[in-house]
Parts: sequence; structure tokens; C-alpha cells
Amino acid sequence: MPMIDLTGKTAVVTGGSSGIGLATVELLLEAGAAVALCGRNAERLTHAEQALRSRFPNATLFAATCDVLDAAQTAAFADAVEQALGPVDMLVNNAGQGRVSTFADTDDAAWTQELHLKFFSVIHPTRAFMPQLERSEHGAIVCVNSLLAQQPEPHMVATSAARAGVLNLVRSMATEFAPKGVRVNGILIGLVESGQWRRRFEARPEEDRHLDWAAWTRRLAAQKHIPLGRLGLPEEAARAILFLASPLSSYTTGSHIDISGGHSRHA
Repeated sequence: MPMIDLTGKTAVVTGGSSGIGLATVELLLEAGAAVALCGRNAERLTHAEQALRSRFPNATLFAATCDVLDAAQTAAFADAVEQALGPVDMLVNNAGQGRVSTFADTDDAAWTQELHLKFFSVIHPTRAFMPQLERSEHGAIVCVNSLLAQQPEPHMVATSAARAGVLNLVRSMATEFAPKGVRVNGILIGLVESGQWRRRFEARPEEDRHLDWAAWTRRLAAQKHIPLGRLGLPEEAARAILFLASPLSSYTTGSHIDISGGHSRHA
């Protein structure tokens, strides 16, 4: 049973064809919202759309390929969403993976690419949908961020720095948009099950081949000193996103929810 009835509300989820994004789309649809999702990979997006329509045959759903790093594509997507579903009430900015690199082996091109990805995957959709959000009585933006924003790792130096910048951006937008009636919040995820972790599992060394996924991730959680002893699930992050995007958090803006299983040490 959904925690809130979002019938009559419209949401957009970028990077919505897999992982946390897809889990968020599912929760929004369960709550009765009309949902638009986008992704860069057309095949993955089509597969996700088909699965969603099969699971939610009566749902109002719109899917389109869009690279949110392209301002023109993102603006066109925003126009298409409004034409298909009406003006948007909730925007979930969810795009981008981590870059494994140290300061010594991160060249200028890699820095530029990583900073551009993390910032403009938020900036372009926010700019494109802001006019619609301003017309909503419950306008809300949620940015999916990482615990790296407050707890950087030296082997992910560029991603950690970019994530910290996005945390600051969320707080700045929250202050600027509050008089317009649009709330802005974020989540800080720790280690959450994803395609990225699945690929690392499949590429595990020969001496670890006896470990199944559950055993491998338990060991990983122990190595990372995660108190809850496991990786998070996409739907656990999605529940926090749903809370922040919906009127359930109507008096919350400029905040971040920690979704790390106790891994956070910055407090």
C-alpha cells in the first residue's frame, strides 16, 4: 500500500530506466501519480517502459529518450511531458555513475567530464521544468546524490568533489526557489545494489568465484564497515525520494537524507 495518494500529481524521473530511478518510478505509479521517465539508452528505456506498462496497465506513463547533458534535448523533453501529462509537480534528478580515479591519474579531460556530468544532469532538467514546477501547489525537486559529497574517497576524487558541489547546489537552489513555492532536497546514498556493483561481482577474481551475490555483498559491507551489514536496495533509496518529492515533506527544503546503512562518519 502506498504511503501517500498522489493521484492528480505528475512526476518526472531522469535516469528512470534502471536502478534507483526505475524503483522511484514504480513507487510513484503505485501512489497514483502520472510519471514521465527518460534515459539515454533507448533499448533499456523501451524494456523498462514495457515492464512498467505490464505491471501498471492503468497507469499514466510517458517515456522518451533524452540525454540530460544536452540542453536542447532536455527542453524538448520538458515540452513533450507537459503536452502528454500536463504540468509537472515533482522532478527527480537521477543521473550519473561514479568515476574511479585518484588525483594523480585524473587528467583535465576526466575532471571536465565528471564535473559537467554531475552538475548539468541537475542544471538542465531543473531549468527546463522550473516554469512548470512554479505553477504547482506542491512543486518539489529531489536530487539523487552520494555520501561522497560529505565523506570523500581518495580513489574517487573527481566524483567526490563533484558530489560535494551538487550538495551545495541543492542548498543554494532551495533558498532561491523557496519564494516561488518550489522545495529542493536530496538524498545521499552509500553502497546501493546497482548494475555497477553487479558488473564488479561478475568480474570478481578467481579466488572469489565460490561466493554468491549475497555472500560477496555481505563481505563487501563488512570491508566497508557498514553497520547494517549489507548493501542498500534501490527501493530503499526510492522511498526516501518519494517522501521528499511528495507533500509528506511539505516543510522540508535544502535538506538531505542519508541512505547509507550507517556508513556515514561525517556527523
